[in-house]
Amino acid sequence: MKFGKKFLMSAAIIAVLFCMFMSACDSNSNRGNGNSADNTVNELVSHRQQLNYNESTAVINNPDQGFYIPISVNVTESGAVFGENAITDSTQLYHLRIDISAFSNATSGNGDKELTKAALDGIENVLKYLRERDKNAIVRFAYDPKYGGSANKEPSLQTMLKHIEQICPIINRYENTVTALEAGLIGPWGEMHTSAVATSYNITEIIKAYLNGTNSVPLLVRTPKMIYDYLGITVNDISGYAIDESSEAYRLGIYNDGYLGSETDLGTYTDRQKEIEFLSTQTAHLPYGGEVVIPSSNLHDIDKCLPEMFELNLSYLNEQWNNFVINKWKSAYYTNECGNDELYYDETAFNYIKNHFGYRFVLKDSVFEYAERIDELQIGLTLNNAGFGNSNRTKLAKIIFADMNGNIVAEQSVTPFTGDENYECSLNVNLPNGDYDVYLRIYGEEFDGTPLYCLRFANDGLWNAALKANKIGSLKITELFD
Repeated sequence: MKFGKKFLMSAAIIAVLFCMFMSACDSNSNRGNGNSADNTVNELVSHRQQLNYNESTAVINNPDQGFYIPISVNVTESGAVFGENAITDSTQLYHLRIDISAFSNATSGNGDKELTKAALDGIENVLKYLRERDKNAIVRFAYDPKYGGSANKEPSLQTMLKHIEQICPIINRYENTVTALEAGLIGPWGEMHTSAVATSYNITEIIKAYLNGTNSVPLLVRTPKMIYDYLGITVNDISGYAIDESSEAYRLGIYNDGYLGSETDLGTYTDRQKEIEFLSTQTAHLPYGGEVVIPSSNLHDIDKCLPEMFELNLSYLNEQWNNFVINKWKSAYYTNECGNDELYYDETAFNYIKNHFGYRFVLKDSVFEYAERIDELQIGLTLNNAGFGNSNRTKLAKIIFADMNGNIVAEQSVTPFTGDENYECSLNVNLPNGDYDVYLRIYGEEFDGTPLYCLRFANDGLWNAALKANKIGSLKITELFD
């Protein structure tokens, strides 16, 4: 009996252990099936978006570039006056020629004076007016009355440095509006020549004051030599010379108001090709431009000037000077002798240049990666920059989801846009069921809730003017489970 009881008890224990083992196996098997389903749900799959990836020849008024219009600003002790009617929808960039000669004894006869509060407020109001209209400005101050070409109208160096000290805080408040600050101040038209005070010492002191007083705005001087003087080098030292990104001089470039006028660009260069090679390392991240002139040059023939425009990353030119050259470009055509950009064959040279100032980003590919349960979205864009130059700013970016009526359903800030030709970002998605168009807004800032200085891709059919954003794809959200 004892043996039988022991046998039965042992058999029962074995049976229980067997059942527990089988249950565990079933449980593991079920968990394995569940993981497989979850993995399927969470596995990222690439979806190439069906978009127009071809470059358009449309004119795009993107920030910080283009043919600019000059605007005169007259500053007195009581404020500033400028031609508001010159600001139009068709022009993005303006050149502010700000006359502060009223504060120099050489003009007023009343002694050198600091800028008054009303004068400073007036200068700020000009920039505010432009920002409210989503426009950019190149800014130059000068003591030449009405920019009429007068020499030796400057106040003392001490007064000029004080004026810079007063001006810089305003410039810093409008960093997204100001494309570049030209050092100016000295000489006729503020072109830093033909003046008794146009010395290397004075110009270097002016450069130092502007660089110390501003945060990030590019500072441009009239010739490369002025950069060498600031650096303490000569033209003989520039081969292979590159300014370190940590240096204040990294923000130092030139404005060329003798552009293409002669082999030296009317005294801009002493060794053209050598200095262009040096400058190209700066203009890769700074704006470059000015005015074309005519004396006796064929450098502005379209087949001759384009390679240098690409090398120097040309950002802008004065549309009103010089008419001879501008009209020459309007009557000449881009052909295979100019380059291999077949899209522009038989377009005018003027249109080709206008469409290639600065950056011109063409969307070439857009890939969304997401799982069956769309709670995270990874975006990869491939861009081609067809322009002469680069995007010299880091811009803010947002992904916008819009319903089929164009209404914004959700938006999320993502990785800033630095102008690289590969852009990636990822974001969480929490949207109700539905079909959505996905947009990328690349912008400089928001002012009173309005995005400003937004970047448009050069593709037809992608730009949404109401959203100020580029379409980069579409998304369909459906419930995964009942």
